[in-house]
Amino acid sequence: MKLFGTTLALTFLIAAAAQAHVTITVEGDLRCITSDGIPEHETGPWRAGATVKAQDHNFCMDATPELTGITTDNVRISGITVTGIPLRPGTAEYYDASTERGYSRDRSSGWNVEGIGGLIMDAQNAHVDGDGYYHYHGIPSAAVGDLDGSLFGYAADGFEILYVGDQAQSSYQLKSGERDSGPGGPHDGTYVQDYEFVAGSGTLDECNGAMIEGQYVYFATDSYPFFPRCFKGNVSGDFIGGRGDRTPPSNDG
Repeated sequence: MKLFGTTLALTFLIAAAAQAHVTITVEGDLRCITSDGIPEHETGPWRAGATVKAQDHNFCMDATPELTGITTDNVRISGITVTGIPLRPGTAEYYDASTERGYSRDRSSGWNVEGIGGLIMDAQNAHVDGDGYYHYHGIPSAAVGDLDGSLFGYAADGFEILYVGDQAQSSYQLKSGERDSGPGGPHDGTYVQDYEFVAGSGTLDECNGAMIEGQYVYFATDSYPFFPRCFKGNVSGDFIGGRGDRTPPSNDG
């Protein structure tokens, strides 16, 4: 993995683990990251009353992941950074003209609100849910700017997530024309359904991953989908519930 500097990953992991609020351990076949979920950088502002609150994150994933030949999606948490912040690019909100906000948990419209472009984020493309749970929906410039190498985090199935700027390009593109239902208007990225995967239009596959020197890795990209939203390995149950403690997440709006 020398191409993108992941040979520096161990050095960065040691530095990250030294922070009081993050520990990274590997025991047997599991890599576990625990943290209080509070980032080193500034956060907010968002809606009135929304603040970051300490969490009890404990995410364990495969330390020696392998490709299974099966793709898994609908995973609430995509991964976790080496600094202990969850990656949660998707939302549970859907277009709903009957509400004041224009969206709700009612899925009947079929138009899933995209976090980046559809909800309120801070300068690091993140926000909190109703329980003060801070999470990234897109690339946090403060966090990637401090990376020693390219290792940004680990995905729900244990494969590395790298950030290499414009060296990796997503293969998702905005659809042309107008939406034919729901909110109407042009495909502008407000909804997940505004995008389509166009193989070969970028350098990455449908899960935002690629083979690099014989190893499969995912990438965090500056454009949609930002983080992997489907997975090629065995997904850990710690990421399915959405909190690292198997309990359902609260409202992400």
